[in-house]
Amino acid sequence: MKKCISQIMWAILSLSTIAYALDGPTVKALDNLELNRVLFVGNSYLYYNDSLHNHVRRMAEEKFPERADLFKYKSSTIGGSKLKHHDLYHLLDSQNIGVKKNFELVILQGGSSEPLSEKSRRRFYREAKRMIKEIRDSGGEAARYMTHAYVKPHKAYYPEMINVVEDTYRKAGNDNKVLVVPVGLAFKKAYQQQPDIKLHKDFDGTHPSLLGTYLAANVVFASIFKSSPIGLNYNYFEAVADEDRQFLQKIAQETVSDFYD
Repeated sequence: MKKCISQIMWAILSLSTIAYALDGPTVKALDNLELNRVLFVGNSYLYYNDSLHNHVRRMAEEKFPERADLFKYKSSTIGGSKLKHHDLYHLLDSQNIGVKKNFELVILQGGSSEPLSEKSRRRFYREAKRMIKEIRDSGGEAARYMTHAYVKPHKAYYPEMINVVEDTYRKAGNDNKVLVVPVGLAFKKAYQQQPDIKLHKDFDGTHPSLLGTYLAANVVFASIFKSSPIGLNYNYFEAVADEDRQFLQKIAQETVSDFYD
C-alpha cells in the first residue's frame, strides 16, 4: 500500500513540473570567463572521493598546461547541507579561504532532496535567486550543479526521480539565466548504456562512487570549458580503468552536447 501511494505521489510530482522539461536551457555557455578561479559549494556529493574540484582542476591542468599554475579551485561543503546552510557572503570574500582574487565562477550544488516536494522546491528557487545575486554582486558568475537521482537501496528511490530533479534545475537555471551542469542526466545515460556500472555507493544508493565522481568531473569540465573530455589521460592516478575512463568521458560529452543543443 505504501509503495502504491509513493508511486502516485511521484507521478503527481512529475506531472506538476513537466512543463519545465519542455524548455531548453537558456544559458548554454559561459562567456568571457577564463575559469582560473572556481568555487564549488555543496555537500558530500562534492567531497566524496577526494573532492570533485580536485578532479576538475587536474583535467583542466592537463587540457590547458600553459595555465596550470593559474588554476585556483576551492570547495566548501557541509555534509547533508542544502543551499540555505552555506555562508556564501563569507566564501565570496575569497581571501577568507586562501585565494587572493575573487572567484570568477561559483558552482552551486543543492541538497539531493530539495527538488522532491513543492515546499522544498520553493525554498530552493528562493535561495538560488538570492545566492546568484550575491555571486554577481561580487563580480562573479554562477552555475547550478544538477544532482543525480537515488538508486536502490535508498528508501526514497523512485525510477522517475531524475525527471523531477532535471525540471527543478532547468527552472532555477532559466529563471536566473545561469548555466546548469547536467550531472544527473549523465548518470541516467550511463546506467542506460551500462546497467551494471557502479556510480553510487552500494551501501546507501545516494553518494557517488569513485566512478560516479569521475563522471561528474567530466561533465563539469565539458560544461564550463565547452571542451570535450574525450581523450584526456587523467584517471585519478591509475584508479580508473581505461575502459571506464573512455566510457565515462564519452557519456559526459554526449550528455553535455544533448543538453545544450
